Amino acid sequence: MPTQIEPALLTELRGRLRTARRVFVLTGAGVSAESGVPTFRGGGQSGVWKGMPFDAISSYRMLQSDLPALWEWFDYRRNLLRDLRPNPAHLTLAAWQEKFAHLCLATQNVDGLHTAAGSRDVHELHGNIWTARCTQCDARESLREETNVTGAAMGATDAATGARERPPVCRSCGNAMRPDVVLFGEMLPAGVFEQAAEGAAACDLCFVVGTSSLVYPAMRLPEIALEAGAYTVEINPEATPFSALCHAAIQGRAGEVLPQLDY
Repeated sequence: MPTQIEPALLTELRGRLRTARRVFVLTGAGVSAESGVPTFRGGGQSGVWKGMPFDAISSYRMLQSDLPALWEWFDYRRNLLRDLRPNPAHLTLAAWQEKFAHLCLATQNVDGLHTAAGSRDVHELHGNIWTARCTQCDARESLREETNVTGAAMGATDAATGARERPPVCRSCGNAMRPDVVLFGEMLPAGVFEQAAEGAAACDLCFVVGTSSLVYPAMRLPEIALEAGAYTVEINPEATPFSALCHAAIQGRAGEVLPQLDY
């Protein structure tokens, strides 16, 4: 049965959305999971790939020790994402961009589904799986045009798939490229948190959507909004450590809850 919001709370939230001028939204893995994006968490086979735990294959140590294996893992992940589409949560947030004088959207997700839904200037705290970044000069290149990448050894360009060699070679300086995502053991990209924090500090309405509220520094953003006096709403299937701090906590799927808030 779809999530039903208590009528008084629904009226309250719609009223706040009508009068809000600055809105901040932080999204997490729960939003993308509703589109079919694997979380690679939660135990069982979901957290292991070729015998390696998710946090080991996705680590800075792997970047240093076995870059081809890291590419094979992220190519595998991209192939899982290739045919997935934005869900009603992504689409609702994209539509909000036209409703408010200022909307700041930050995400912990790397799948690019917010942008695919039409959101602009998304603060991708953990990077983007569809981009490669040079390990030396930081030049970036899109991987969107590649199809059916398997991670197997290949030449400079595979005519059948359009895939480049692994690791790709930077067209600017000739050095190896890496997936442009934040790995375990790495800091966030320079500037992205600070820009999102400005939006959080200035907002009058804050939404925390589809996140366990355990991942820092991302969770520092809604804390900043709360400290600045923003009315803060959590939307998540389960209660989190942040639930009790919010003005409202709705237990439900983002794709069911967010469309109901439209006025």
